[in-house]
Amino acid sequence: MFEAIQSLIMTLSAVMALASPPATSAPQPQPAIKVAHIGHGIALHYIDEGHGQTVIFVHGSLSFGGYWSDQLPEFAQRYRAIAYSRRYNYPNRNPAVPGYSAVIDADDLARFIQTLHLHNVIIVGHSYGALTALFLQVRHPGLAKALVLAEPPAVSLLNSLPGAQRAAGKVAFDDIQGRMVAPMKTAFKAGRSEEGVADFIDYIYDNPHEWESWSSESQKQTMQNAHEWEVMMTSGTLFPVITPAQVRSVHIPVLLLTGDKTYPFLTMIDNELTHLLPNYQNVVVTNAGHQMWYQAPELCRDVVETFIRWVQAPAAISRT
Repeated sequence: MFEAIQSLIMTLSAVMALASPPATSAPQPQPAIKVAHIGHGIALHYIDEGHGQTVIFVHGSLSFGGYWSDQLPEFAQRYRAIAYSRRYNYPNRNPAVPGYSAVIDADDLARFIQTLHLHNVIIVGHSYGALTALFLQVRHPGLAKALVLAEPPAVSLLNSLPGAQRAAGKVAFDDIQGRMVAPMKTAFKAGRSEEGVADFIDYIYDNPHEWESWSSESQKQTMQNAHEWEVMMTSGTLFPVITPAQVRSVHIPVLLLTGDKTYPFLTMIDNELTHLLPNYQNVVVTNAGHQMWYQAPELCRDVVETFIRWVQAPAAISRT
């Protein structure tokens, strides 16, 4: 969900490919961008590298498939690594339809897997991509053999926290809806997309002037992937409801990645997921926030690859 960090935006390339090397370096081959036509007039651009166990990478909001450009070549040395852009993210140009949310993204991902004739995939999702992955397993069990979820914004779970956390969860939920979602809806419905993005950025940074402090280039790169919210915030749902019972139904192995410096409400959600998921591991990434994949890329990769090896071992990981 929260990819719009200034340092990150400056690292993303303008196309869904690896960044070009410096002029003094030998030219490096660029991965081919492919297109999957998954039905209903929807086409998803993706990169597909390597061989072996299929690992699909799902980006969050204000981002696109290029989010994984540093990770894909590394994973492709040992796995078949696929990164795609979700329905309304660059460079896709799909027709806007009402009702868009992570639920639709999950259905798209299911059709994407089926279109490519994939089986027993492992999904690595970051932020809104992690929420997409969670809904994939809830709605389409049997397509994935394991999930890696880096801080999914399953915001509805804040309304069902147990015991002493109940009041704090309700306060966090109401604050998100009142100070972030409501202003964003108002702005996007009025056609003021940049204002809607600014409402989000200012809320996340807890600074009413954060967006205006960004460079024009950072703002431009961020707005390049704002179209999903132009669809979602006018006729869809930013945080669709996922119930505790639905989470409990996810019996495949799940790895939760949590940054120790992330936003408090995401920590609350991840903690609740550890109480609900039947078969999970939770790794806290030290000295990293929500952008753990950029702040601790080697550590995240090592943890995920260790998890994949466990999943592929004869004995499945069990809840601890």
